[in-house]
Amino acid sequence: TPAGCFPDFTEMMKALGYPRLISMENFRTPNFMLVSEVLLWLVKRYEPQTDIPPDVETEQDRVFFIKAVAQFMATKAHIKLNTKKLYQADGYAVKELLKVTSVLYSAMNTKGMERTEVSEEDSSKFKFDLGSKVADLKAARQLASEITSKGASLYDLLGKEVELREARTESIARPLEINEAEKMMKIAIDNILEQVQKTKDMLNNVALDEANLEARIEKRKLELEISQKRLQTLQSVRPAFMDEYEKIEEELQKQYSSYLEKFHNLSYMEQLLDDHRRTEQEMFE
Repeated sequence: TPAGCFPDFTEMMKALGYPRLISMENFRTPNFMLVSEVLLWLVKRYEPQTDIPPDVETEQDRVFFIKAVAQFMATKAHIKLNTKKLYQADGYAVKELLKVTSVLYSAMNTKGMERTEVSEEDSSKFKFDLGSKVADLKAARQLASEITSKGASLYDLLGKEVELREARTESIARPLEINEAEKMMKIAIDNILEQVQKTKDMLNNVALDEANLEARIEKRKLELEISQKRLQTLQSVRPAFMDEYEKIEEELQKQYSSYLEKFHNLSYMEQLLDDHRRTEQEMFE
């Protein structure tokens, strides 16, 4: 039963260094704020640099928060969470939280920290930064790949050193011809002068390009002003269907409250049915 999960869950959270004390009474009724706080704290344990938004004020924010946490746990820790039970934020949500705390608690014990010997000061110092380890692993793989490729290139170049040494020795031993050197210098000077002329032409065209860009910017500014005025006009006009929309939205809120109540009742009845079937099976056996 969910109530049986509380002793292990509270002890694990205490050992992991959670700053608050958690008791069974906290989950007698749905307590989404506490569940979201615990979930965010556990996510930070896995990856301190995570960017999951902590906003849970509206229904949309809560749904987005639960989905983001479930996706994070599935991809980073390979833990599958039941989003419906987490959203209920009652005793059944503790069973889902226990999946995460069990992994963290096991990881802490593998580092030599006995459960009976862990104090509050030691547990507060415990850090489980999985994201940094993954980043280090990726960097190590990349460096290993670069070392392999550069080693292969170096091996090929050293293999050609015998032929290159002969060609280099022959070139050094050959006497320098003034006419050939003068010819090569003239070719290099002509290339540099050509590049200088191209650069001057580009500088001369900069003024023309700048004038064209300024004209385009002014045109865009005028279009922006017209669009802003049109937007202000549209925002000041109330659509004809807004009254009907607000009425339907109020009715939807009532229907959602009814649905939520029936969903809780259905979950409770399913649990009673499972207990009854289990009792019958035990009596039959």
